Formats: sequence, C-alpha cells, structure tokens
Amino acid sequence: MPADPRQPEISAVAEFLQQCVPFDQLPADARHSIARHIQILYQRKGERIDASKDDAGLRILRSGAAEIRSSQGQLLDKLGEGASFNIHGLDIGDEGVSAHIIEDSLIYLLPRVYYEAVRAQFRAFDRHFHSQRSRRLRRAARHQPNTNMMMLPIDSLYSRNPLALPPTTTLQQTAQAMSERRVSSALIMVDETLQGIVTDRDLRTRALARGLPPNTPIAHIMTPHPLQIEHSATLFDAILQMTQKGVHHLPVVQHDKVVGIITSSDLMLARRDDPVYLVQHLSRQQDTAGMKAILDSLPTLLVEVVKGGMRAHQVSHVLTAISDAITHRLIQLAINALGPAPVSFCWLGFGSQARGEQLLGADQDNGLLIDDSASDTDLDWFRRLAQFVCDGLNACGYVYCPGKVMATTDEWRQRLQGWRATVDSWTHTPTPDAVMRVSIFFDLRAVYGDAQLCEQLQQHMLQRTQVDTIFLAALAANVLEQTPPLGIFRRFLVERDGEHRDEFNLKKRGVIPIVDLVRIKALAHGIRAVNTRERLEQLMADKVITKTDGRNLLDAFDYIQQLRIQNHSQQIARGEQPSNYCRPKDLPDLTRKHLRDAFTVVHDSQEALRQHYRRGL
Repeated sequence: MPADPRQPEISAVAEFLQQCVPFDQLPADARHSIARHIQILYQRKGERIDASKDDAGLRILRSGAAEIRSSQGQLLDKLGEGASFNIHGLDIGDEGVSAHIIEDSLIYLLPRVYYEAVRAQFRAFDRHFHSQRSRRLRRAARHQPNTNMMMLPIDSLYSRNPLALPPTTTLQQTAQAMSERRVSSALIMVDETLQGIVTDRDLRTRALARGLPPNTPIAHIMTPHPLQIEHSATLFDAILQMTQKGVHHLPVVQHDKVVGIITSSDLMLARRDDPVYLVQHLSRQQDTAGMKAILDSLPTLLVEVVKGGMRAHQVSHVLTAISDAITHRLIQLAINALGPAPVSFCWLGFGSQARGEQLLGADQDNGLLIDDSASDTDLDWFRRLAQFVCDGLNACGYVYCPGKVMATTDEWRQRLQGWRATVDSWTHTPTPDAVMRVSIFFDLRAVYGDAQLCEQLQQHMLQRTQVDTIFLAALAANVLEQTPPLGIFRRFLVERDGEHRDEFNLKKRGVIPIVDLVRIKALAHGIRAVNTRERLEQLMADKVITKTDGRNLLDAFDYIQQLRIQNHSQQIARGEQPSNYCRPKDLPDLTRKHLRDAFTVVHDSQEALRQHYRRGL
C-alpha cells in the first residue's frame, strides 16, 4: 500500500487530539484513524452554526473560540481550543441551539459517518457526547443538585444475588429462607424464568392474616409476572415506577434475564447522598451525634456529584447550604436548652460560608450580632449560645477556627454599636492584624436570626470603605502579597521541600487572590453582594471593570475551583483526606495549559490593582 502523502499532517492532528477530551481516552491507532478523516475549516468571527445548516459532524476547535447559545440567545457555554461540539446533539430536545464563532477559528471537522462510527465503537467516547447537552445545561443552571442525584444509574444500587425459590417452596420454608438471608422478598423462579415475587408484606397479609397452613406452596400467594426494571435505568426511573405502581420491590433485568432486585430501602439508602435529603434530615436531628452520622456521607456526595458533572459553584452552593442547615439546627437546639433569646440577634457567617463558596474541610468563621437593647445580663445568654453552637459545629467536623474568628470570642460577639465601633477602628487604623480580620469579616452574611441587623452593619461597613482610600490601599497591599505560582516563562512555582514538595496550594495561590481582588473592588464601589461570581457580575454591570476583564477573571475562578473539587474527589476516591495541594506534573498537558492561562489572568489583574493603588502603596 502506498504511503499517505498527508502523513505528517495526519500525525500532527492526531497529536493534537491526544490533548483533547474525550479523544485522550481513545487508543492511539483510533486517534490516528480519526485524523485521516478530519476536514479543516476556517470560520470567521460572527459566523453562526445551527442544526439546519450543519452536516451533523463533530467540530473540534483547533484555535479560536465559540459560544453556544439557546434559541432565546442565552449564553449556555463558551468553548476554546481543544473543545468539541456536535450542534445536532445539543439541539435535541432544546431546538434552536446554535454555535456562534466569536474569534476567527481553525476547526477540525469529523464528518457524521465517522463521528457516529467512533461513538458506536467506544463506549466512553459515546457517553461523553451523549451527556454533553446535559453538562452544558448544568453549567447554565445555578442549582440542580437533586436532579443530578436522581440521574444516577441504579447499576450500583441493586442487590445482585437475590433470593430465588421454586414455586413449590412452602410458606414456612420461604419465611425461614428470607430470615436467614435478611431480605424482604423472594423471587419465584423456574429455571431462569421469573414466575413471580413474594414479599414480607405478602406473607403477613395473604398468608398469616388468612390462616393458611405453613406447608402451603408459595405460588398460592405470589404476585405473578411482577413489574421489572432495566439495569440501565436511573434512580429517578426506579422511584417513579415504584411510586406510580405502589410497589416496593422491582426485579432488575438485563437482556430479559433477571440479574438482581432493587427495593425502596435501597433507594432511600441512595438518597442519603442527596443534598435535599441531607438538609431535610439534619433539621430533624436531636443531637450532634445524629448530625455527624448524616454528614459522614458528604465525601461520597462530593465524589458522585463531581462524577455526574456538577460545576464547582453548584457544589459549593450545596455544601454551604448543608453547613447553614447544621448551624440552624444547633441554634434551635441551643434555644430549646437555654430558653428564648432575650433580644433579637443575628448569627453571622464569614469568609467562604458567607460567600456561598464552602468546600470540604472548611473550618469555622462565624460571629454573633446582638441588638443594642441587650443588657449585660443578656450577654451571658449569648455567650452560652455561642459555646453550644461552636462546640456542636466542631463535633460535626467544622473545626474551631485557628485564629479564633468565632462567636465564642468576645470580639466576634457584640452588640450592633460595638460592631460598628470595631469596623471604624479597623478601617481608621489598618494595621496588618486589622487588615487580616477585615478580609474575613467583610464577607459576611446572615445565617440565622434578624437579617436586618446584618444589613445595618453591612451598610455601615460599605459607607466607611467607599471613602477611606488609605484603608483600601492597605487592603490592596495585603491582596498583592499572595501571588499566583508562576515564574518566568510561565513555569509553575512549587514547594521545594517538606510534605508538599513539588506541589502548590490551589486555594491559597489561585482562589484566594481572585476572591481578594474582587472583594476590594466591590468594597470600593459599595456593592452589597458577597459571592465572588455575583460581585463580578455586578462589577461588569456597573462598568467598574470591562466585560472582557470580568469574564476572564470569572473563567479563571471557575476553572481553578473546578480543578479543586476534581482534586478533592480523586483524593477521596483514593482514601485520602481532601487537600488543596496539587502536583502540576500529574496534570494532563491541556489542564496545565489552561491552569497557566488562569494564573496569568490573576497576575495581570493584580498588576492592574498595583497600578491603581500605586500612590497609596
């Protein structure tokens, strides 16, 4: 066979595909085969691709950028180098979706016939594009944790060794077998054919209640030809079928062969990892031991939602809602023990809890804001409340703050007038200690109680920060101390020795600099939002920063946060404690490239801040 004259070009395309998801999961010979069928297109900025004009092939961005938009023009996703999309797949069930080329782009097109052939041959490749539309919608939606959990397959939930008995088995023998196996049902089988099912409820209502003799064949009370469910069905499918038909047991089949059984108890056990389940049941616990038992499933929850495609800001929203629920319940239990509060109060969350950006391993950052009418005697009630709640949070895994930023510390438990005086002191004399406290305190949110007290305090805080340029310059100096881990030629800077040698801290060196940058701009312009994404959106809307700069920061923030939760998920799966440290050598080439880009955005934003506050610094 003569050599292909395009061999060097084909090899270059195959090497590029190796860096792209999901092509990186394919064997090398499959990538090379795909490269032979790639067509190269040049598409100009402003061009639009929709289902009516597309040949249903797969487009891979070699360079340039595109946006995916709904029929109403809503931005659903942004795609850059290495990303791929099939507009027909995105359009199914959501007609009108289109791709808009926003930069002159070089595109690799894999024609439909070859694209579908690869999907048919490689399951992981097919699964990626089968779920691409769902992943895109999850990016656009702010809160979809419950739907995400409901779409988990039952494959990991059902029992694969069900109790199977012949129809001639007696009632007594059936009851004995079910007791020995500790199961609530038995499948009645002839050879490998399912004849019926018997449950513990059938034994009570159809046998014992009617006084049937113990030697009666089980076939007399079985439910013949029971409902079945495919092994590929989802948790939602199983719940829906059980609810609609009023049953609690479903035989699981694959290719018409019984492979197991799933019960309502299995579904309830699965839902223990559902965020809605967690929040609901935390609110019913009577002590910290009960709450701690529920929270033991949090690591599993993180692994499953990350595996299911949930985005970082959705994960942090869920985890923050769970910590809020714990705080609520602990305060209610404290009030049950101490009696009603003598005056109105507000339990404050600071830092990541206030921003709605908590992940696993968060410690406590909280305070108490008390109405000015409180007497000195009343203050003792709040001291005991703080002790009860902070001790309970610690017992539940939210460890005491090393810096004692907790309501148990007098400075973080004050009347409103005391808090105002503290804010005035911190902003008037911005010592390093005061600036450190401000960076925590100025992200605050009412978690429980009288939210108006929190609003009054925040309004006072913003009035001070908007006019105090010396304080803002001091805050800027603190922000600029923590730089992203990039050296010359954009090489990663890692720890040189110690426990984390050859690693860097994604939170400390990536996330916190962005949070700090955005906070100082929000304080300087009186923006009330505390969530980093919401602050950025408001800063862009108010034209404090350009849309380009704002979107770059938002993309960098989301990317680093996503890498954090993926890192946590992988560590948990390996049986390790989740850590914010990352080893760049272990990352795929494409991930390292994107991470460098994200750190470069942070570096450039810090330099702009340095220039703005140059005189004050």
